[in-house]
Parts: sequence; C-alpha cells; structure tokens
Amino acid sequence: MISFVLSLAALVLGYFIYGRFVERVFGPDDRVTPAVAKADGVDFVVLPSWKIFMIQFLNIAGTGPIFGAIMGAKFGPVAYLWIVLGCIFAGATHDYLSGMLSMRHGGANLPEIIGRYLGNTPKQVMLVFSVFLLMMVGAVFVYSPASLLQQLFVRSVGEDGMLGSSTFWIVVIFIYYLIATMMPIDKIIGKIYPLFAFSLLFMALALMVMLFVKMPAVPELWDAGLGNMAADAFGSTKSVFPCLFITIACGAISGFHATQTPLMARCVKSEKMGRPMFYGAMITEGVVALIWATVAMYFFYQSPTPGYMEIEGGEAILSKAPSIVNVVCENWLGLFGSILAILGVVAAPITSGDTALRSARLIIADFIHLDQHSISKRLYVCIPLFAAVIALLVWQMSNPEGFDVIWSWFGWSNQTLAVFTLWSITVYLVWQKKNYFITLIPALFMTVVCTTYLFSEQAFHLSGGFACAVAVATLVVALVWFGLWYRKYSQKNDL
Repeated sequence: MISFVLSLAALVLGYFIYGRFVERVFGPDDRVTPAVAKADGVDFVVLPSWKIFMIQFLNIAGTGPIFGAIMGAKFGPVAYLWIVLGCIFAGATHDYLSGMLSMRHGGANLPEIIGRYLGNTPKQVMLVFSVFLLMMVGAVFVYSPASLLQQLFVRSVGEDGMLGSSTFWIVVIFIYYLIATMMPIDKIIGKIYPLFAFSLLFMALALMVMLFVKMPAVPELWDAGLGNMAADAFGSTKSVFPCLFITIACGAISGFHATQTPLMARCVKSEKMGRPMFYGAMITEGVVALIWATVAMYFFYQSPTPGYMEIEGGEAILSKAPSIVNVVCENWLGLFGSILAILGVVAAPITSGDTALRSARLIIADFIHLDQHSISKRLYVCIPLFAAVIALLVWQMSNPEGFDVIWSWFGWSNQTLAVFTLWSITVYLVWQKKNYFITLIPALFMTVVCTTYLFSEQAFHLSGGFACAVAVATLVVALVWFGLWYRKYSQKNDL
C-alpha cells in the first residue's frame, strides 16, 4: 500500500503548498461578502466556518468519490495518479476559484459567471445544460440511496414489507427533497448536514483504519504501470484515456461542484475563509476517493487472492458498486459498523441530490427574475422542476438500461460543465492580469478528455486511432482559439 500512503501525503501537501499558491493568485481581501451584504434569511445567511466546510464537503461528495472511485479502481493504480493530480491541480483549484468568483459577483450562479466571461450564448446554453445536469443528479441520487436503504433494512431486520421496498424509500427521499429545497438554508441544511458529513467521514476513516490493519497486497503504481489492468483481469475494452477521467469525476474534478459552491459562497462571512471551505473540501473528497479506490483494488486485485473471491457472493457483484460497498463494509466493520458506514454512503447522495435541486431552483429563479422570499414563489419553480425529475426517474426505473444511460451521460455532462467553468475562470484571470495558467492547463486537458470521450465512447464509438486524432485536433483548435483571443484582447487592452 505504498502508493496509497504516498498519495495521501501528496494530497495533504497539495492543500498546504499548491492551495496556498492558488489563494495568493486570486488574492482574497476584506470586502463585504454577499452573506452580509445581501442577507435575506433564506439563501444568504452567515454560517459558522466549520458548518460551511461540512456542508460543502457533503454537497460535492454524493456517491462520486465512492462509486466513481470503485469503478475507476478497475483500471488499476493509475487511478491514484488521476485522483491526486486531478484533485490538487484541477478539481480543488476549480472549486476554490468558482466559489470565490461567485462570492465576488454577489453569490452569482454558474450560468451567470459563464455569461459574464464567455458571453450570452454560452450562458444560455449552460443554463439549460446546468439545470438538466442537476435534474440528472436528483434522479440518480434518489435511486442509489433508496436501493441501499432497501438492502440495509432487508439485511439487518429481515424486512420484506413496506420498508423493504425501494419505491417506499424513493417516495420518502422525494418528500424530503421538496421540504429541504424550499426551506431556508440554515433550517435543515445548516443543522443536520454537518452530522451527515461526520457519518461519511467516519465511514472513510474506519475503512482506512481497516486498510492499515489488514494491509492487503494491492498493486503498486510502479508494478502495474499506466495501462488498464481490467483488460487482462476482466476483459475490459475501455482505454485509460479518456475513460478513467470521466469515470472518476468527484474525487478528481467535477463540474457539478461549480453548481454547488454558490450555495456556500452565499454563507461565507469572509473571503479569507475560502481556501479551507472550497479547496479544503475538495482535498477531503480526494482522500475519500483514495480510500475507496484502495478498498476496491483489494476487492478486484489483491494478491494472491482477490477480495471478491474471499467474500461470499463477491463474483456476482463485480460491476455493482453499491453492492461492493455493502459487502466490504459488512465484512470489515461488522453489522453495527457497516450500518453506520452505509448510512454515511446513503447520506451523501441524498444531500447532494437535495442541494442540486436547490441550485436548480435558484438558477431558474434568477433567470426568470422571480424573487424567492415567499414559499409560494418557491413552489412556482419547485413543482415543475420536481415533476420533470420524477418523469426522468420513472423512465430510468422502467428501462433496464436506464440507470447506466443516465449515469454515462451524467459523467460526460459533469466534466463538460467543468470545461466551461475552467475556461470562464481563465478569462477572469486574464482580465485581472493574474496567473491564468493555473486554469488554462486543466481547461485544455479536460476539453480534450470530454471531446475524445464523446467521439470514442459515448456517441460515435470511433476506433482508437480516430479518437487519438480527435484528441490532437481538439488540443490544437483549443490552443489556437485561445491564442487568437488572447492576442486580440492584449492588443485592445495594451497588455
């Protein structure tokens, strides 16, 4: 587990060294924040720093650093590289700067920021794109926790009645979503989300302790190389590039996070709290992803006997991340520990789903200029929004491939949103005459990843050679486009 330990150390050092560097580039100051200047008791509310950190961490986590890390670990220890490098240089930088830009622009939502720096057309496209992505988050993050709760009750109390039905839990979660989405942020989110965050962190820390107790012989980066280990072990045909960078999103970089940072940007009392709130929450999520990636490597690749061969029924769940969570937690932590751990896993998607729909409500309300002080006006947005999410969920449940289809498009859409966010931040840094390379390089990389994935995996299924050609062409076009824009802007503004 040397690769795992080195990766953990790198994430911690990344927060203190590179995180401080990014903070200096942005330059937080003592100006009045939106939480103070626009306080309304609903969405603009000053919260304690520890609560903001816990809520931000829970909002951005979802099942991404758990399920994504598990499936990404099938590629082998190359997943460590993406989690560490992606988290430090792309994801945490993306989260910190998107949160700070929202703060600097009065708590602006992501489409507004994109419109300000990339123009009105990208703003309109991203508005529709963001709302649809958030609806997919709501649908996906209802189904997975409902399934886990149903399995938990059946396994722990032998319940085969109402509590043993996933439909019952879906209804319960939707009712909670509606209440939490409409209530002032400090009434539910501010009070119970920190407790949910503690449960998620307990789960991760408990599993990390068990990793050091068991010390499983998992593959090391220098032994396995940068290839896809699943090609030989499980007959996988997926290539590391671009599939790994879409599979592991939360835990490395995720565009969804930029839709969540404005929620907390509206609750921060001082700009100088930004690095621990935004950059720190992302680094913490990276730690969770590393832990689950290592647990998954034990399950898939432990030597000489993989975990799935040691655990009863393991071979039947090789492609089912929620079931892997269940069986590993039960085998390693016992019944009580596994219940606490799984509740943490359940809490993460539920809370991300509810804040996703809250973000969607705010984005739509801002677009149609509908004040959100009164409950009736919040219902004007919530009722059609929830109806659309329910329709998407019904289609997902009625279609055997529904979950996989939505998840795959969610993965691509999520990273594409990160592309637009990174380009917007890059333009901001150019305008402010700051070091724009800290987002330009991740923007170029993720542009190539998303374009290549769309052509090679998601839509057109081109061969490897064509995919490589698309990747090179995308990089060249993006570089030339940025270079021409920068030259024109420099000439106009005498840079």
